[in-house]
Amino acid sequence: MSIKFYNTLTRNKEEFKPIDEKEIKMYSCGPTVYYFAHIGNLRAYLFMDNLRRVLKYNGYKLKHVMNITDVGHLVSDADEGEDKMMKAARRENKDPFEIAQFYMDTFLNDIDRLNIDRPEIIARATEHIDIMEEYVKKIIENGYTYQTDDTVYFDTSKLDKYGILSNRNVEEQKAGARVEFDNKKKNISDFALWIKAPENHIMKWDSFFGKSYPGWHLECSAMGYKYLGDHFDIHTGGVDHIPIHHENEIAQSKGFSGKIPANYWMHVEFMQINGGKMSKSLNNLYTLKDLEEKGYEPLVYRMFNFGSNYRAQINFTFEALDSAKIALNRLREGYLKHSEGIEEVSDEEIKAYEAKFLEAINDDLNMPVAMSVVWEIIKNPKKSKKLQELLLKFDEVLGFNLKEYKKQDNSLPDEILDLVNQRNEARINKDWTESDRIRDILIDKGYIIKDSKDGTIVQKQ
Repeated sequence: MSIKFYNTLTRNKEEFKPIDEKEIKMYSCGPTVYYFAHIGNLRAYLFMDNLRRVLKYNGYKLKHVMNITDVGHLVSDADEGEDKMMKAARRENKDPFEIAQFYMDTFLNDIDRLNIDRPEIIARATEHIDIMEEYVKKIIENGYTYQTDDTVYFDTSKLDKYGILSNRNVEEQKAGARVEFDNKKKNISDFALWIKAPENHIMKWDSFFGKSYPGWHLECSAMGYKYLGDHFDIHTGGVDHIPIHHENEIAQSKGFSGKIPANYWMHVEFMQINGGKMSKSLNNLYTLKDLEEKGYEPLVYRMFNFGSNYRAQINFTFEALDSAKIALNRLREGYLKHSEGIEEVSDEEIKAYEAKFLEAINDDLNMPVAMSVVWEIIKNPKKSKKLQELLLKFDEVLGFNLKEYKKQDNSLPDEILDLVNQRNEARINKDWTESDRIRDILIDKGYIIKDSKDGTIVQKQ
């Protein structure tokens, strides 16, 4: 069955046609490791993981690169302000390399706990300065740059068109600019490739331009070229990357090799919090650790993200997270019930489930529809090991580690588990009368109920 992806470059959903049938080459924009990743950031890597798993489910091998930005990302995408790593170093009174190591390790631990499949190659910018320097030299040689006292700029006027990904008009942008035009630049869309470091700048390297450091946009182009060549299959990132970062990647690559580096550009939408923006001032930049402290294991957040397609904005609320928690428990308990089943299910029924699931995931990663197929299997009145095996197969895409799940208390009969699930739903709906009623039933049946941050604990008296 063919796979279809929405391609930001063409603004169409297209059939995926790999360059090489044996191996898919893919690049994903990774984190700038100057602070903790919040759950909005992590949505991008769950999308990345979902894409990886769908491609592998379809039988493809992957060569996938993700960068770690530990230098060069200025606080403004318009080549203004200081490096985010330097700002973090000043905030915490630490060396920027120490800052990068700590937050990179924390990020990698977060994606592991979300069961995100790590890319084959994780490339730190500071370990590829020599590659970036050679990449810049080639762009200079090809005539796409100009220099000021402290910066090598990319000259976007040398391109046949700048803005092909976002389809924006640069002249209109200039006319409507609310900030004073930088007189160092020839064009408003020009951007820094290589920056001369001030005397007190810690992160700097000897180069053709003196003590310098690379611009943020450069690293993805240079490292993508090193590991994947000048033409590969897929490039992913957040929608915030479209208008500047990814436009500049395309510009650099055309200045270097004359090619747009990727055939398919895929972008994940923003997350809202309670219908509004995520903001430090609103104190709603939740981390994975914050969710755990409130009683939600990481895989609950994974389940929450399957409630929306990656190209649609998703609204985070704790009520929605509570629903995801119930859904994850239902999935696990349903899986266990099928593992203990002895009823027969026909091969035709299995094939029908497989076809519907594959059609959903291959339709631009339509996980809400894919999950509806999963719930059909869970609700199937026939309890069968065939259906358990099918859920394990689907879990190659879902990533819930069902194979490792064991019933926490094998002494609890189905009747009690059903009552506990009903009570949890009542609590989600803030139906405290119903919740208390079910609790009293459980007590009468000889069970103690404790509500903790890790969920409901049920014990025999």
